[in-house]
Amino acid sequence: MKRLLLPFFAIIMLPLVLVAQSNQSFTAMDVFELQWVEEPQISPDGEHIVYSRGVMDKMKDRRVSRLWIMDADGSNHRKLTDRDVNEGSARWSPDGSRIAFTSSSEDDGSEIYVYWMQSRSLSRITQLEESPNGIAWSPDGKRLAFKMKVTEPNPKLADSKQPPKGAEWAESPRVTTRLNYESDGSGYLEPGFTHIFTVPAEGGAPRQITSGDYHYSGNPVWSADGERLIFSANLNEDWEHDRRESELYAVDVESGKIEQLTEREGPDYNAQVSPDGETIAYLGYDDKVQTYQLTELYMMDTDGENKRSIALNLNRSISSIQWDENGQGLYFMYDDEGNTKIGHATLDGQTTVVAHNVGGTTVARPYGEGSYSVADDGTIAYNETTPYYPAELATTTRDQDGRTKITGLNDALLDYRQLGEVEEIWYRSSVDGRQIQGWIVKPPNFDPNKEYPLVVENHGGPISNYGDRFSPEIQLYASAGYVVFYPNPRGSTGYGEEFGNLLYHDYPGDDYHDVMDGVDAVLKKGYLDEENLFVTGGSAGGTMTSWMVGKTDQFAASAVIKPVMNWISKTLTADNYYGYAHYRYPGQPWENFEAYWEHSPVSLVGNIETPTMVMVGTNDLRTPPSEAKQLYSALQLRKIETAYVELPGASHFISNRPSQLIDKVENIIAWFERYRTDK
Repeated sequence: MKRLLLPFFAIIMLPLVLVAQSNQSFTAMDVFELQWVEEPQISPDGEHIVYSRGVMDKMKDRRVSRLWIMDADGSNHRKLTDRDVNEGSARWSPDGSRIAFTSSSEDDGSEIYVYWMQSRSLSRITQLEESPNGIAWSPDGKRLAFKMKVTEPNPKLADSKQPPKGAEWAESPRVTTRLNYESDGSGYLEPGFTHIFTVPAEGGAPRQITSGDYHYSGNPVWSADGERLIFSANLNEDWEHDRRESELYAVDVESGKIEQLTEREGPDYNAQVSPDGETIAYLGYDDKVQTYQLTELYMMDTDGENKRSIALNLNRSISSIQWDENGQGLYFMYDDEGNTKIGHATLDGQTTVVAHNVGGTTVARPYGEGSYSVADDGTIAYNETTPYYPAELATTTRDQDGRTKITGLNDALLDYRQLGEVEEIWYRSSVDGRQIQGWIVKPPNFDPNKEYPLVVENHGGPISNYGDRFSPEIQLYASAGYVVFYPNPRGSTGYGEEFGNLLYHDYPGDDYHDVMDGVDAVLKKGYLDEENLFVTGGSAGGTMTSWMVGKTDQFAASAVIKPVMNWISKTLTADNYYGYAHYRYPGQPWENFEAYWEHSPVSLVGNIETPTMVMVGTNDLRTPPSEAKQLYSALQLRKIETAYVELPGASHFISNRPSQLIDKVENIIAWFERYRTDK
């Protein structure tokens, strides 16, 4: 009898255990358990899907990726290879018999591999000096095109010293004479140029197709006959300083002869050859020199003739175009009011929405991104997200009503966590009556009869957007008992060109009022404690946060993350220092000092009374630590309560390493907890 009691007791308790698990809030350590789908690639026959499975490596504290494959109905889900190293950029051969992909390891660096579907054999086909990317199969499946950097030695101004034998002298000086010499997340860029190569699909020597001191940076696309590669690049004489310019070119694979296909002021890129080989679709715009411009759809004959614009009448930027299965239209992606969608356009510009909720791959804050692929039978594979899970794999067709979600990578975790409920809100700007969109996230077990502290989360960019997408950072704030409000003020994308360009020569500007109007709208809900309002944001969101506390004392505390404090110093020290003049502010800083200064939050530090924490990664080259230090130092001199938090080794993507995502959020929460008056 005693032997039977324990199992019976366990059975009785099981529902209670499940209830307890489902009531558990999302925790910091749950970040390490998140998984997501990237780059889903459906086979030409629509039978299989291979994708990159992103995970958080708890022991190495890294985001890593492995290739997994499944049947298109969700069955037979398995890892593609038995290698436990980073894998990605999978591409099916035209006949669907092979998968080419890139993979990197500490021993071999990054190389190209080919996997045979029938035999499940795997082979490395390259021995490259640098990392390949942009791989593309030739139409006959015999070759792969890719691009790769060809390095050059650093220049020297002097080299006369001769250390004695056995001496341990310092390294020689590093000299650069380039406009673009460093990049956030990568650091110093070794000299060299990106070129296009081909390699036999069964292995062999890679052959460099392009030449000269230019960056052939666009992914190569094969012509239908396999004789040419089409790509985007800037081959102008002043290419280094003309950063926004690019044209489409075609290079003869055998001779290396290059033909220019487009010519205008503005970028042309993302070429896609029609199934019949007669037409090239591409993206671009006429550069009007403004902060935000819509990317539009164009077509031309493969020889560059008969260029025409395809008017979609969406008033949205589009990206990631792909021809449909019969060559009678194209698929594309676009952001629309905080939601990323897949659309379809006929050749005369008639559009339909094919899929909603694309994305979920950033796994930090609720930004966009995402990808899709199309089979010959019209089946579309894409990554899908909601506020309640990161990117999962879904399929649909143009004729399908809805979609089929075929993975549940996060079910084992999120089915047993109570997440904050996400609610959309629209309100009017006090500046000009425009409708502004935002989202409210309520704590788990929310009680509308109680009063809660508020966290305002400002998005970066500022030419970007938040949306109804999963965000572990937002959910951690909610788990800590805060209502979270994140708005898309003027300058955000997904609301048309005019709305996105309202920050032209005026940033920060009236977007401040849009955010504060949102705070007022949320306060009217009646469940917020007006004495416990807090504000934070990163990058442009950090800039806005510092601007806000320079304008108002309404917040109990603020956390300014990786901000721009001084547009004069930022535009002369950041990795992208060359990209602001004229497009963001008129002229260079020395030509228009007053305009740069009046939009710099450092000009308002004399007004700040709000306790303010400042945070930045030590390796941030986009908004360098010197920007954050200007705010911290000024507040110290003014004897305003402040703290300076550095995340060692972190770049501008300060939440890239999962432990630092946790560090970021926990330090923000800890700072806010100091100044809460309801505890």
